[in-house]
Amino acid sequence: MTRLCRAALLLLSAACATSDLQPLPDRTPANESIAGRFFPYAMKVHTLPNGLRLVTVPFDSPGLVAYTTLVRVGSRNEIEPGHSGFAHFFEHMMFRGTDRFTPAQYEANLHRYGADSNAFTTDDFTFYHIYFKKEGLPAIVEMEADRFQNLKYSQEGFQTEARAVLGEYNKSASQPLFKGEEVLDATAYDTSTYKHTTMGFIEDIRAMPSRYDYSLGFFNRWYTPSNCTIFVVGDFDEAAVTALVEKNYSAWSKKSDAVEIPTEKPQTQSKTAKIAWPTPTLPYVIYGWHTPAAKRDTLDAAIQNLLGSLAFGPASPLYKDLVLDRQLVESIDINYFDHRDPNQYWLDVKLKKAENSAAVESALHAALAKIASGDIDQKYLDTIKSNQRYSLLMGLETADKIAETLGTAAGPTGAPDALDHLMVQMAGVSREQIAQFVKQYFVETNRTIVTIAHDGEIR
Repeated sequence: MTRLCRAALLLLSAACATSDLQPLPDRTPANESIAGRFFPYAMKVHTLPNGLRLVTVPFDSPGLVAYTTLVRVGSRNEIEPGHSGFAHFFEHMMFRGTDRFTPAQYEANLHRYGADSNAFTTDDFTFYHIYFKKEGLPAIVEMEADRFQNLKYSQEGFQTEARAVLGEYNKSASQPLFKGEEVLDATAYDTSTYKHTTMGFIEDIRAMPSRYDYSLGFFNRWYTPSNCTIFVVGDFDEAAVTALVEKNYSAWSKKSDAVEIPTEKPQTQSKTAKIAWPTPTLPYVIYGWHTPAAKRDTLDAAIQNLLGSLAFGPASPLYKDLVLDRQLVESIDINYFDHRDPNQYWLDVKLKKAENSAAVESALHAALAKIASGDIDQKYLDTIKSNQRYSLLMGLETADKIAETLGTAAGPTGAPDALDHLMVQMAGVSREQIAQFVKQYFVETNRTIVTIAHDGEIR
């Protein structure tokens, strides 16, 4: 999965302030309870001596438990030239079995406990999730601990999976927007590892079958206890779960690599790229702007999570003008996700006709200029905050949704309370702070435009 569509980035009441926020330490002391101001359930963090963190959230889901593992390795970690795509590739390899549990045995145990199991990879992390009957908790913990410590696969199995990844890439590349994202990243970045999508450069994917030895090193470098956080949510006994995790994971002693991620220099002039699509399609224009990383000590992520609905969402004046009133545009989709490093905030705009592009760009420029000037309706901003807050709360209705929301929110910073922290920050964002952010980052010299069209160019 190249992008994580996260419905979890929404918010608290505007009455909340951020001045009393106390950051969670990078390594939370064992058995520390976290009192959330947005998140409505009790949360406890237990840290093993090897650095693995266990986050437990009791939840009223009789007989059901969600068990998820966040691994903070994504395509950003792929710093060696010619070796992109391995974080996503390992999402596949993690289901290839160990000496103790073959893939068939692993699947049989999942089936025995009615488990729903899957995984996804993003630019910054990989996430594994299982949802099952609570009777299976001892078996699931044992299997998960075993595969994270003792994954084993043959060269033949590795090559088989590598060819499957190439097939996945080819399927994705048949979609205009996948290619648009790929070209946007390659055009907008010079040195950042975000220059390639999560799947990697096509030439690297084709070369994967010959990278068996490298793959073993990748596993040892990044699948380490201090790089992982386990989230357990649902119907379980706290002491029993903690004991199970300590029993099965305490011997895990690998250490993560310390690598230097390349720093992207500021963009100083507008960039463009064009894709001539080989088959009929409505034309697209993709607009991307470089924006800051999601850091706990800034409001950058909070502002960006609000900005989508405010400037481009279905209730925004821009959407009403382009999609509903003048009907120049089929759709406007917002693509922003919190990242560990400075990244891109991008829109894909599906035009009804190529000749509409100039009018659309003019309207987009005017809408951003209005926000940058501080012309933001406070009531509208408060409504967005309230809508996001309650939409997210309504989504926390099952143990697996809670575990996934907490885990994916924690991905960029590694903090188990990242969701609560972000929500409280968003509630305190002011019109002036949004205006200043747009004025600083949503400018032409910081922008990359990619066009996709079948017949003729988009001018």
